[in-house]
Amino acid sequence: MTTPITQTNFANLHLVHRGKVRDLYEVDDHLLMVASDRISAFDVVMDDPIPNKGAILTKLSLFWFDYLKDIVPNHLITANVEEYPVACAPYREQLAGRSLLVKKAKPLPVECIVRGYLSGSFWQAYKSDPTVCGFALPAGMRESDKFPEPLFTPSTKAALGLHDENISLVEMEKIVGKEQTARIKDICVRLYVKAADYARSRGIIIADTKFELGIYNGEIILIDEVLTPDSSRFWPEDQYQPGAGQPSFDKQFLRDYLSTLDWGKNPPPPPLPQEIIEKTASRYREALVKITGADI
Repeated sequence: MTTPITQTNFANLHLVHRGKVRDLYEVDDHLLMVASDRISAFDVVMDDPIPNKGAILTKLSLFWFDYLKDIVPNHLITANVEEYPVACAPYREQLAGRSLLVKKAKPLPVECIVRGYLSGSFWQAYKSDPTVCGFALPAGMRESDKFPEPLFTPSTKAALGLHDENISLVEMEKIVGKEQTARIKDICVRLYVKAADYARSRGIIIADTKFELGIYNGEIILIDEVLTPDSSRFWPEDQYQPGAGQPSFDKQFLRDYLSTLDWGKNPPPPPLPQEIIEKTASRYREALVKITGADI
């Protein structure tokens, strides 16, 4: 097990952005995306890292970029540090296995979420009103029930420390236009259906996931990470029982623990017990092995 990396500081590279998990550098005309071992929950970054998490996220993203490339192009140039620009050479050891050299796309101003099952914020809203964000959902649904068809449910992009807000398709059309909204929805639903069918064959239900899309040379491409435990809810198929929350391979395990605490879901975060860190790391690793057939 390598020493966890909570933050990178590459003095010779231009740091563009430090997100909840990734550090983004500008290198020549490209971007260098580095996945740290930071973990966030409820839009708050924890102080305690999850060992090997960055490497797991990177391996999963590489798998899905390849598997889904027939639906939409993606931003990947290479993940081989030997092929990175010479300015990256001093940092190869830290970059190996947890970084991607990618095209510099312009991210869409909305989060692109696809939901196959009633869970999370949609379940909370559904309990009060079966019409959620403009979607008239069937009456009598239980928590974790499967939707008749996958739902494309966009949200706003909140600044670090703030919470994303679900929006309707009509609201999204006001932001990116009607035609673009329809195109984005079609791409995201197709991505979800292909990925969910594959994952189910490997014993995992993808309850919902968040895709990041961007514009590159006038074309919509898939960017950031894709279908990882950070951007998705993964449930073990053999334990699926609708009517309650599900055990998971994703951050829900951490969220469930944090929900037992007297904590306002705002910074500063509470310290994480070693047991929670180890169990979370184990869940991430199990997801990687189940989906790709390979370990880190």
